[in-house]
Amino acid sequence: MSFITGVGLTSFGKHEGSSSLDLMSKAAQAALDDAGLKRSDIDGILCGYSTVSPHIMLATVFAEHFGIRPAYAHAVQVGGATGLAMTMLAHHLVDAGVCRNVLVVAGENRLTGQSRDASIQALAQVGHPDYEVPLGPTIPAYYGLVATRYMHEYGVTEEDLAEFAVLMRAHACNHPGAQFHDPITVADVMASKPVAMPLKLLDCCPVSDGGAAFIISRERTGETGVRIRGCAQAHTHQHVTAAPALSELGAEISIARAKDASGLAISDVRYAAIYDSFTITLAMLLEDLGLAGRGEAAARVRAGHFGRDGAMPLNTHGGLLSYGHCGVGGAMAHLVEAHLQMTGRAANRQVRDASIALLHGDGGVLSSHVSMFLERVR
Repeated sequence: MSFITGVGLTSFGKHEGSSSLDLMSKAAQAALDDAGLKRSDIDGILCGYSTVSPHIMLATVFAEHFGIRPAYAHAVQVGGATGLAMTMLAHHLVDAGVCRNVLVVAGENRLTGQSRDASIQALAQVGHPDYEVPLGPTIPAYYGLVATRYMHEYGVTEEDLAEFAVLMRAHACNHPGAQFHDPITVADVMASKPVAMPLKLLDCCPVSDGGAAFIISRERTGETGVRIRGCAQAHTHQHVTAAPALSELGAEISIARAKDASGLAISDVRYAAIYDSFTITLAMLLEDLGLAGRGEAAARVRAGHFGRDGAMPLNTHGGLLSYGHCGVGGAMAHLVEAHLQMTGRAANRQVRDASIALLHGDGGVLSSHVSMFLERVR
């Protein structure tokens, strides 16, 4: 058993003059304060990777910078699934008795510390070196290809995808730390600049500065405990040219394993925190995870199903699409928001019931998946 005892999150957007280590430190200290722990209480650290500061020993670089001497340190790299993969590893470390309190932290100054060309170059290198990179695509292009196929197979339209961007922006408007606070409409999404058709600018997450952190502990520290009930991974491919059929992607595999590990069903879930790098990512994952039928997620958005007051509140902080995306820390914001909801601290974003939460992270081009169930205990 393990508990998420503290969470920390910076605002996302521009943090002029802040390095990746600065942003990580700010989030880490906030998580420690939230857990009621001191730096000396941390005996394990898990750190995400950074494209701005690509040090080969980033976990121990941060430990030195933050002034801790952990008995266990490790850096993890599975793309957008890294945050939940680190949480899963921390859960196992604590459950096995290797550590008592593991600090999970990530952050980057991608917006102010990395040029546009450097960012594009980094994103371009995820492709297969022989079959993809020479043709010049970047991550948006790969997701554009996936979107085209998904739309063809399941009758999804560009307007359907736009609904997810509108919902995430509406949620971000209620969070003071979000990068964007201006409401948008489906028409605004449709009129935004083409990036990799059918994906347009507002179908894509922004580049952000920011940091996120949380503490995974063997024992709870607050009145309300949030424990990891069960989690699982699935890795079906790395490159899109080697991807299986849309009906055989890893989210369906990881959620089935997580349900077995937790003893829970989708019908038990009261709050959802789902990776949303692009609108097509969110649409597909909601359907792969069983939160909507094939091709039906957009209709549920229109009906208010995924709104704050709906039957399945989703990414109430605004998600990657509107809270922002600072690399590994971007998806970690989903867990921070879930924790706030589960402990009744989400202010004007608070949902009626967040007793059981489902989190899902996606790395690469729907390549690596982590599904996780959290449970509130009194």
